[in-house]
Amino acid sequence: MWKPAILLKKKRLSHIDHTQLKAFCTWEDIKKLCDEAIEYNTASVCIPPSYIERIKETYGDKINICTVIGFPLGYNTTETKVFEVKDAIAKGCNEVDMVINIGDVKNGDFDKVETEIRTLKEAAGDKVLKVIVETCYLTEEEKIKLCQCVTNAKADYIKTSTGFGTDGATIEDIRLFSKNIGPNVKMKAAGGVKSREDLEMFLDAGCDRIGTSSAVKMLEIE
Repeated sequence: MWKPAILLKKKRLSHIDHTQLKAFCTWEDIKKLCDEAIEYNTASVCIPPSYIERIKETYGDKINICTVIGFPLGYNTTETKVFEVKDAIAKGCNEVDMVINIGDVKNGDFDKVETEIRTLKEAAGDKVLKVIVETCYLTEEEKIKLCQCVTNAKADYIKTSTGFGTDGATIEDIRLFSKNIGPNVKMKAAGGVKSREDLEMFLDAGCDRIGTSSAVKMLEIE
């Protein structure tokens, strides 16, 4: 029988996208991430696209692979992002986290943003698409409009941040998302989730996924 504390820890970890996206991450770093993900049964590993094939060859179906698209700045063309999505899936990826074109948001071209999200969801098919909106650069009005774009385009998740911007996830943004997304859109908090208290706060607020490189470390100290 699992003890209640262990069951709670396992439940928390099942919501984690165990993440390593540093520009200088090595294969040793990626292997450590994957081994931890298997040991602790995290939701996925979120890794650079260049490592997808090697992970698939090494670990097979033992691990759920997530990668990033148009990362971290989002201003790749839609055609480039579509290629990235299809290439990632062909190499063994099950989930893709795309970055929107923030310039389009600032230009007020929300139809273009929504069209791009819809196009990438079509490219992803039955695979999971998460939409990174990079909240640190947005006004409240822009965040609300992006909730509508993500919902209308039938993406699977709205995600706060890349972790490479000027700020990361905030509880205020998650509460705002919760009020403005459709019932079929889930939420992912990422960027700056460093403590067990952060993790619990975002999960309690309704996040289905948490993107962090710190989850295993923060829960090991319990």
